[in-house]
Amino acid sequence: MTETARGGDRSRRKRRYVLAGIVVALGVVTGGILLEVLGTILFALTVAYVLMPVQGWLVRRGLSEWTAALAATVIGFASATAVFAPIVVTLYFRIEGVLEAVEALPRELSITAFGTTQTIEAGQVQSMAVDSLSGVATDFALSLPVLAIKFALFLVLIFGVLLKGDEAGRAAVAPIPYDYRDVVYALATRARETLYAIYVLQVATSLATFAVAYPLFWALGYEGALTLAIVAAVLQFVPIIGPSMLITPIALYQAVAGNLVAAALIGVLGLVLVGWLPDVVVRPRLARRSAGLPGSLYFVGFTGGLFTLGPIGVVVGPLLVAVFVEAVDLLADEVNTDATFSEIIEADLEPPANGDTETTFQESSSQTADD
Repeated sequence: MTETARGGDRSRRKRRYVLAGIVVALGVVTGGILLEVLGTILFALTVAYVLMPVQGWLVRRGLSEWTAALAATVIGFASATAVFAPIVVTLYFRIEGVLEAVEALPRELSITAFGTTQTIEAGQVQSMAVDSLSGVATDFALSLPVLAIKFALFLVLIFGVLLKGDEAGRAAVAPIPYDYRDVVYALATRARETLYAIYVLQVATSLATFAVAYPLFWALGYEGALTLAIVAAVLQFVPIIGPSMLITPIALYQAVAGNLVAAALIGVLGLVLVGWLPDVVVRPRLARRSAGLPGSLYFVGFTGGLFTLGPIGVVVGPLLVAVFVEAVDLLADEVNTDATFSEIIEADLEPPANGDTETTFQESSSQTADD
């Protein structure tokens, strides 16, 4: 290769990196301007990323790209409606019933144990709960116009990303050197699997929870069985804990009120049928394409994202944790190849033979990988 050709390649690489820097800088400025709808944008991007295989499947079945993108957007709209409509209905139509149920709770609870009676004052907590629920209902009613606009933006973004997804992907990969594109593809695969686990797997499990919880609460004679079933389905998104956050307080309340049979029924049947059965029946059938992220790490990402970023953090938190774990795995494979942790320690502690210069396992492995 001549000196002129090498200089041309360096010039093209420099131009590519400068353009990538301009894109990043403009992206930061644009993100600042769109800060109020940034959560909606991130949510739409993640949903569109999950729907891309659906669009590809429709295109392979003979639909045009535009029609396939529209059909996939309709599927996303129907899925979002199925998830959020029960929550909206509960907040709008059942809030008065929830308030009445909270106000009907006793302001004092007496617990007798080992011959000693303890009285728990619950009036102040009850008043705070009523005020909070009333505030949520008011804020929700006032924000309905804004939510409608954000929902329209959500649909438009999904359609646009699905229609121009290939161009966006090519633009995102273009500045990355060829030697590192396998890393990008690995991270993208982990992101897609994680989003599949969050949306498809979690939503399906939540719907199964609702289908089991509503007949159970209705059969046990609970008023507002529909509301309780919706709350149980929403809590299914909370990793590890799930609907037990609802079942356990109800069982404890029944026990304190002296209804030991009712407490045993809701405690046993609720935890088994509502808290455990959907995970056992639904999750294994859909987990084939999920990221396989351990529940503890998923819980860390869920809680950290929720407290730091708000509702969108429920998705972004586990996604970032999963991508970080994938990056760590890639680094470990690059340095240590297929060796286990015990083998690495043994190789590091093994003294050099015949006075040769000490060579660590990591160095030899990395040389092999480089070769």
